[in-house]
Amino acid sequence: MSDATPSEYVRAHREELVALALDLLAIETSNPPGDMREIVVEIERFLDPLPVDVERFAVDPAKPNLLVRIPGKSDRTLLYNGHLDTVPFDADAWSHDPLGERADERLYGRGATDMKGAVASMLFALQAFAATDAEPPVDLQFAFVSDEEVGGDAGLPALLDAGELEADACVIGEPTCEEGRHSVTIADRGSIWLTLEASGEGAHGSRPVLGVNAIDRLYDAVGTIRERFGTQRLEINDDVAPTVEESIEYYAPSMGEAAARELFWYPSINLGVLEGGDAINTVPQSAHAEVDVRLTAGVHTPDMLAEIRECVSDCDGITIADVSWSVDTAEAPASPLVEAVASIAEDVTGDRVFRRSATGGGDAKKLRNAGIPTVEFALGTDTVHAPDEYVPVDVLVDNAVVYAHLPTRWQSQLGY
Repeated sequence: MSDATPSEYVRAHREELVALALDLLAIETSNPPGDMREIVVEIERFLDPLPVDVERFAVDPAKPNLLVRIPGKSDRTLLYNGHLDTVPFDADAWSHDPLGERADERLYGRGATDMKGAVASMLFALQAFAATDAEPPVDLQFAFVSDEEVGGDAGLPALLDAGELEADACVIGEPTCEEGRHSVTIADRGSIWLTLEASGEGAHGSRPVLGVNAIDRLYDAVGTIRERFGTQRLEINDDVAPTVEESIEYYAPSMGEAAARELFWYPSINLGVLEGGDAINTVPQSAHAEVDVRLTAGVHTPDMLAEIRECVSDCDGITIADVSWSVDTAEAPASPLVEAVASIAEDVTGDRVFRRSATGGGDAKKLRNAGIPTVEFALGTDTVHAPDEYVPVDVLVDNAVVYAHLPTRWQSQLGY
């Protein structure tokens, strides 16, 4: 027990936080295959001496999720979410141990930034409440989940489907910051995934004029979509426009202002798969393509899909064989949760914290669609998914301080 605040406890015990992070990094959780049993046991071991409620929840025995609860002074619930799986790695491409190595004031390892480091910081903030005998001002729930990296159903979706998460707000420990630029992500983009099928007429490759090349038709159709749809400036709702402009300002130093502006004010269209043909000396009579379209928050996805369907209908020999889509989600930049996270992060770092949109969409989208206001925040590095992924020790500590102080700041923003 200690007279220190949870935040003070974190700073005074930084080496224990480092040891915890290294323990998590030492357990391989590459997904695929995505076996999380060993790391869940390790976290249960860490939590065992603490006065908290711990529960496993699994729909796939190899991919358990861990739920932790700490009662607070009010019936409001703040959820902390982090995923335990990582992308695979090629150890030969690393100059440090991909299963955890400390070099000076950096921790190297797969997941150091995405996101075992942030999970360790969340766990240590949890320990700080217990060690200081500090009753949180609100109920706290922690969900450490499997299967995020492959978008699988055994992790967060399983918890939502089972009604295990009933929170009033959530922070996800996804890395949202790079060196010199800090941010909290408060929105994501809508998506349309199309499978296009093309039909043609087969012929010998020496006489292509006697056939109709399905691949050519398909490629021309994608070009038509880009020309007619991709050059159309989006009509973004006024309440989301400030987030869009701040997103452009955030991304401009890394990709250039023109590219950042185009990314958010116009649909992005990526031809991800193009397949067809049997041999070099034949005219292909069938082909298919998979196209990824992204739309900025504040744009109505079904309206855009209707425009794409109309565009495709004008292309000879092209049909839409399959389509899946999602709507954008966004939090108000001045909402209590956004203000709480951003203001604490600014206090801790001494720097501006941008309120921006993510370029894609992940678990935050799922939680917002389930009615839980959600942001993503973690200080980190731009080594996500790269060889020699690392996180500075100071970043681990600062993240834990933000997470430890968040319940109090969020409660004050709520005004009670």
